[in-house]
Amino acid sequence: MQSSQHYKERRSRRSSETIVYDDGTNTFLWRTHTVLSLLIIISFLTYTVITEEESQDVEYNVKRGICAGVFMFLAIGVTQVKDGPFKRPHPILWRFVFCASILYEIGILFMLFQSVDHARSFLTYIDPDLNKPLDFRAYGGNCTIWDAENERDPLHNVMDKMDGFVAAHFIGWFLKALIFRNIWMTTVLSAVFELLEYTLEHQLPNFSECWWDHWILDFIVCNGLGIYFGLKCLKYLSVKEYKWQGLWHIPSYRGKVRRVVGQFSPYSWVKFQWKPTENLFRWLLVSFQMLMILLAELNTFYLKFVLWMPPDHPFVLTRLVFFWLWGGVAVREMYDYMGGVAHQFGQQAWMVVMIIATEFLMVVKFGWNTITLPFPGYIKAFWGGAFLLYIAWTIWKFQMKFPRFKAMVKETTSKAIVDCDAGESTSNEEVGFDSTSLLDNNRKAKHVRRRDIHSNGTHHAIQD
Repeated sequence: MQSSQHYKERRSRRSSETIVYDDGTNTFLWRTHTVLSLLIIISFLTYTVITEEESQDVEYNVKRGICAGVFMFLAIGVTQVKDGPFKRPHPILWRFVFCASILYEIGILFMLFQSVDHARSFLTYIDPDLNKPLDFRAYGGNCTIWDAENERDPLHNVMDKMDGFVAAHFIGWFLKALIFRNIWMTTVLSAVFELLEYTLEHQLPNFSECWWDHWILDFIVCNGLGIYFGLKCLKYLSVKEYKWQGLWHIPSYRGKVRRVVGQFSPYSWVKFQWKPTENLFRWLLVSFQMLMILLAELNTFYLKFVLWMPPDHPFVLTRLVFFWLWGGVAVREMYDYMGGVAHQFGQQAWMVVMIIATEFLMVVKFGWNTITLPFPGYIKAFWGGAFLLYIAWTIWKFQMKFPRFKAMVKETTSKAIVDCDAGESTSNEEVGFDSTSLLDNNRKAKHVRRRDIHSNGTHHAIQD
């Protein structure tokens, strides 16, 4: 039965994939060039050492040495690291993305073992304008939508909320829809994050918003439209024809241009079928994945707060871009692992979980006074009830309805009946009542039921 279930999952995965036509053209850019890259790197280092004058500036030499080490690590990675699930626009891009995640993890791991003051000072090596206290904006306060007292601009409270975060919300949830490829997961994540903002607004000023800012501007307009257009893009990608030819095999110039543009689209497409309630393993893995996404979102706000990082700083924006790239690969690897296509946890998924955990530990260490601010009683009651409901539903769904548990209940009940009848047999000896025959008959009936179940399971496996 287990092999049959595995076969069903593999068959379901294949039925959700698009058909790809590829003529197998392998040009110069797609072939490996490990020896050539090795010669180029050695030549570049040799030229640098011979032609550059020696500097006595320690800080300058340290920075250049670190940059050279980073460059060498990336060079090794893009030429030697194994490929992930994505091929376009080129596998070398996704190798670079994976190596960048390793470097980022090393950097935040180094900062984790510093004090908060030293960590803030360390960031000045990246940008001297950092390490300055910031006044983070609170979006709450006056929540009047139509201010009749202000005749010139009665909607000034609404227009005041229209900043760069509106576009960031839309783009972010558009990309999340492309990553998860499921309307229910993205909608639930969007709603839960708004609830988390309510929960944590007493700790971070950024989370203090008006009710209409939470549910109308964010959840419905920005997040909802982002998810909607993301699903429209998914629909197009799912019906698109994936037919690849070598550039020199295409006769027309228009066809060549379309082929070059198509290089930046997916090589093939898989329609995700998460099916979280199909079994306990899928349910727990989907729950873990959603928890990691929410924790990564919260880490963004808390790290900005404890490290005095402006929201529009290039470092913050770069981190978000890389997290989108890391998350896209990690979710695909998680999906393959869940469906039985991959037999081990993917390398990018492993790194993403490690990064999120390390960032959370930084928040705990550097922002302990912030995260330990007491929660209101109604917040504790709400999340306590939600957690108990989650545990109770999980037990009901995957244990109370589990076939093995049902079999145990039936077996225990039948034994109790047999014991009861055996106790009454002493009073029925004069009418020839035999408890041994009753036990034998019960065992035979159970044997027949097991044989029927086995034969039915084998029949279903053959059908699948």
